[in-house]
Amino acid sequence: MEEFLGPQAQYNEEEEERKYYRRKRLGVIKNVAASSFGAMIVYSVYMGLLQMQLTLHYDMTYREVKYSNLGLEDIDRKMLMGINVTPIIGLLYTPVLIRFLGIKWMMFLASGIYALFVSTNYWERYYTLVPSAVAIGVAIVPFWASLGSYITRMAQQYYEYANYKEEHVQEQRKLPKGACYSYIITFQSIFFVIFNLSFVFAEFPMRLVLHEYLHENSHVLCNVKTCGAAIKGIIPGFNSTVLRNLPRSMLLIEVESILMGFAFLAMIIFLLLCGPAYRPTEEIDLRSIGWGNIFQLPFKHLRDYRLRLLCPFFIYSGLEMLFIISGFSLSYGVCILGIKTLWLLILVYARWVCLMGGAAVHGVLLVVLLAMTVKPNSPEYLGPLLVIMVLWGLGSALNKTGVSTVVGLLYAEEKERLDFVYTIYHWWQAIAIFVVYLWSQMPMRAKLSILLATLLLACCCYWVMERRVAQKVKPRMPRIPRPRHKVKGYRYLEEDNSDESDSEGSEEDDDEDEEERTEEDERVVEE
Repeated sequence: MEEFLGPQAQYNEEEEERKYYRRKRLGVIKNVAASSFGAMIVYSVYMGLLQMQLTLHYDMTYREVKYSNLGLEDIDRKMLMGINVTPIIGLLYTPVLIRFLGIKWMMFLASGIYALFVSTNYWERYYTLVPSAVAIGVAIVPFWASLGSYITRMAQQYYEYANYKEEHVQEQRKLPKGACYSYIITFQSIFFVIFNLSFVFAEFPMRLVLHEYLHENSHVLCNVKTCGAAIKGIIPGFNSTVLRNLPRSMLLIEVESILMGFAFLAMIIFLLLCGPAYRPTEEIDLRSIGWGNIFQLPFKHLRDYRLRLLCPFFIYSGLEMLFIISGFSLSYGVCILGIKTLWLLILVYARWVCLMGGAAVHGVLLVVLLAMTVKPNSPEYLGPLLVIMVLWGLGSALNKTGVSTVVGLLYAEEKERLDFVYTIYHWWQAIAIFVVYLWSQMPMRAKLSILLATLLLACCCYWVMERRVAQKVKPRMPRIPRPRHKVKGYRYLEEDNSDESDSEGSEEDDDEDEEERTEEDERVVEE
């Protein structure tokens, strides 16, 4: 018995502790990779299916033969409206959903909504496609806000596990300024490198399934007079029939079944491979500040000058992303080279994976596009368009990674604020996407001018923000209320004496409230 219960001579506590935290660090890396691949699969399925669906529904013969008077064109218009318009109200409910469900479960639920959209394509009707598109619009902002918060939180966790011997880590105090910056930059870069592969895999249905059914350029571009900066709308005169013959219904069902399988795979990845973002006690703290406060805090965070000055970059991020997919790819790529080359343009856009560097690349390209007017069916422009697409992809990768990283760095030490600030970021991005959806009939030069003006404004605001941060101008951040630990429905383990009487506890609570009121009054007077 003494040999069994006594101290083991071969047991090394320090070595076991080191191995334990090494496993924890590997778990964090697994979480980052799993969330990145999950998001990549979700958007590969979503964009691939949407592109194939819109191409089929555009063809007049497909609509008349297969669906007669169903009105697929009107259904597509309302479906795109649901996807692009609904995220505008995302600021009202996103923080509440994330705090109620948690970051991991919010990502899982959002991926399930994308899978629901895939399933509705088995029975293409108004009452299946439009509600599922609206559901995607509702889920977009919470999904991306959760992803941004999750990656930043993983960087914080990695720092804690790598420096577990530090006193501030053991006592779970606030992290020192700049402690986890390198991890945030690394993890955000890893996420966007993996996620950008979704543009590659999204072209598989178009290239492997529909490519052989598409008409040649001489047919689809026969009525198109000019392309590039001189046009108004998308592609004026584009032929209403793009399919040589209709694909078999069974073939389309098989493709949708494969996409459905990958959508379920993404859900399983989020559910089984992504670990929790917070400790259980931290989750309780985050939810215990009151639902009214959770609803108000995103609006109050807009008083922070750092977020206000980053808003133009948030807007430009949404503008350029949808413009390159729906504007440049169609008005320049398809208009000049034909619809059969669309997959190649998107492919080279995704192969390239610092904020101002991306802005400089996009600024030069926007000036080039403003001066570019080309005749349709000009295959000699394939090389220049591929170069433009590659450089734009490089700028987009730098832009997306840079914006998300800057937001994470500014609030690296504020764990409880991450979901609010990422919600604001993706809400402004959603508004910009809605603007691009509305301007489809505008002249191309007007679209490019708006993009260029937004980019210049974003660069100026970013420079002002960096100057203020360097001068240590204190931002005006709202105070997050303390968690209400003593709430009916669950027990919360507190560090203070659990045997205290109610009178003692109430006196201490009154003292704490008085101190908080005094600090708040002093802060208001100082401001």
